[in-house]
Amino acid sequence: MAASPPSRPRFSTVVHVIPLLLTLACGESARDARPASHSASDFKVALLTPGPISDQAWNSGAYQGLLRIRDSLDASVSHIQTRTPADFEENFRHYGAEGYQLVFGHGFEFQDAAERVGREFPRTVFITTSGSRVAPNVSPMVFGFEDPSYVAGVLAGSLTKSNIVGAIGGTEIPPVRSSFAAFEAGARAVNPRVRILTSYVGNWEDASAGKEQAIAQIRRGTDFIFQNADAAGLGIFQAARESKGVAVFGANVDQNSVAPDVIIGSVVIDLPRAFLSVARDVKEGRFQPGVLRLGSSIGVTRFVLNPAWRDRIPASVLARVDSTERRITSGALRPPRIEFVDSVGRGP
Repeated sequence: MAASPPSRPRFSTVVHVIPLLLTLACGESARDARPASHSASDFKVALLTPGPISDQAWNSGAYQGLLRIRDSLDASVSHIQTRTPADFEENFRHYGAEGYQLVFGHGFEFQDAAERVGREFPRTVFITTSGSRVAPNVSPMVFGFEDPSYVAGVLAGSLTKSNIVGAIGGTEIPPVRSSFAAFEAGARAVNPRVRILTSYVGNWEDASAGKEQAIAQIRRGTDFIFQNADAAGLGIFQAARESKGVAVFGANVDQNSVAPDVIIGSVVIDLPRAFLSVARDVKEGRFQPGVLRLGSSIGVTRFVLNPAWRDRIPASVLARVDSTERRITSGALRPPRIEFVDSVGRGP
């Protein structure tokens, strides 16, 4: 979700020649992959990510969304990992000049560049995930991440022994703060005595810094940590492994298998489903600019309990979690959220 130190990216077109699993296993971002031939389709879709698609989190989920578009809509697709705000604008402009019909800027930080470049290329739709502003051909895709974050808070508040739970983010951007507020509300709803420790790594890639943040919280008594830190979160998992009685929540994709010994569950965004929905509208000429709100009511966000932990959780707590999820899905319970988008726009 955040930019990294300067380095001029190289362009790559991602088609079926390079499998996703091989890319992730090698720790290689798509900007470093060898170009492959385009498909026969004239529908072209691009993705800019602020970090590596090997993070097993925010960026890898977006890349899987790009591949879903490729496979489902016969699209020609391309991905670039950006490094600086100047890269955002340069690469948006490149794809607009190349006639791409749809370009995703995967993160809140892409919206300024999308607005500037969007004026130059009115035939290209620019989507900023977790953005906040709308223009004639620029729209933010806003996920109801607060819903499963609240559920995670209910679980943490129910199970904590120290009454201290933590939240660690990559950088302090509005979508992350909003999800942490929902997590805190869920924990306090079932345990008014609980205290929340919140900190930020300062970037989304430094696993060592993530580990240091987690160790600092654990030393203060934290026994559950909700992390939303992308690749830096891998260090948080390691800190939990090296401690006793500490559990962590995965974020953005189902991370339960990444560290099943310490991840109790994951707060998930179905990025492939969300990306495909927007891409289909663009390809079929149905797309209308506005705030694209996608949440638990349509299955884009959800809490996924780690099956390996189910037998370790009291039945009464599992019932509480299930009840909370049902109430959120039905609309009977609305977790708090920090509004950072325009009030007008298209809802789910």
